[in-house]
Amino acid sequence: MQRIPTWFTVPAVLAVLSVILYQTIIAPDKLEGAKNILSMAKTIPIPVNGPESIEWDPQGEGPYASVVDGRILKWRGDKLGWVEFAYTSPHRGNCSTHKVVPTCGRPLGLSFEKKTGDLYICDGYLGVLKVGPEGGLAELVVDQAEGRKVMFANQMDIDEEEDVLYFNDSSDKYHFRDVFFAALISEWTGRVIKYDKKTKEAKVVMDNLRCNNGLALNKDQSFLIVCESSTGLVHRYWTKGPKAGTRDVFTKVPGYPDNIRLTPSGDFWIGIHSKKSPIGRWMAGNKWLGYFVEKTVPLEWLVAVINQFKPHGVAVKISGETGEILEILEDKEGKTMKYVSEVYEREDGKLWFGSVFWPAVWVLDRK
Repeated sequence: MQRIPTWFTVPAVLAVLSVILYQTIIAPDKLEGAKNILSMAKTIPIPVNGPESIEWDPQGEGPYASVVDGRILKWRGDKLGWVEFAYTSPHRGNCSTHKVVPTCGRPLGLSFEKKTGDLYICDGYLGVLKVGPEGGLAELVVDQAEGRKVMFANQMDIDEEEDVLYFNDSSDKYHFRDVFFAALISEWTGRVIKYDKKTKEAKVVMDNLRCNNGLALNKDQSFLIVCESSTGLVHRYWTKGPKAGTRDVFTKVPGYPDNIRLTPSGDFWIGIHSKKSPIGRWMAGNKWLGYFVEKTVPLEWLVAVINQFKPHGVAVKISGETGEILEILEDKEGKTMKYVSEVYEREDGKLWFGSVFWPAVWVLDRK
């Protein structure tokens, strides 16, 4: 009987072990009932990485996109493309279009105030800022609450009737660049802050959150919801009515959630950065391991592992009344969408998507 040579056996065994290892430890969860349709979306390239949040002004122009080099860009259509609208830091000398430079700021969640046309910006380094309808350098609104500095302003929403805004401060230790470490370390230091524009008072209304990321008010603004990237939990805080000042768990979504946006019908879309996997759950569930990863693993490797070495796109729609999951959309193979951070449904039914890392915005016309 002819003996199989070692040079053939060893690679074959390693290949089999690699497949088993991937399938049992790294492979992403299967999302039951998901519609694999996001690869059909139209791609609108953007010259800077990471249009993390998108927004339209009161006149319906846009979208505006917050990007990695500290600017907010405005889409002027296919002929004019993207133009600079605003920026959060005056320090523009060494800003990069591909990676975060802390002195340049990192704008994240965007919210236009309809009655003034001001654009409010959560910056992952600088706090909450605003810029007028003409754009330019944004001015600081708030960067501390109850004696603690805002370290990681993330997403916000505005109650224009009450003249207050609510925003996430995702960590008391990490800024945006270390968001994945913030999600891994088992520290419940995230806060939701209410800022009264009249009194200039910043008050913590929710705390003990674990890397709280997205935030949105519901249609009648009686409550807000906020999602934790680490756990997938979506918490609810009642802002008005008989339950005002109380909180509960609204729902739980699959994957690692990012921004939340209210739909025209009163439901919510949640951008999912990536699906979960056994190794992701293991890392997020062990505090000691989180600290070890923080000290020893380069951020780029961690991002790759969390995304199962295959960046993809997922969006989840939940009921604005019950929190029930209504729909899951995905680009299973990441053919078109990668690192989805936000899903914005317009009145015409089109879905627009932002990305925390990729240099593109996408639009899906479901009609």
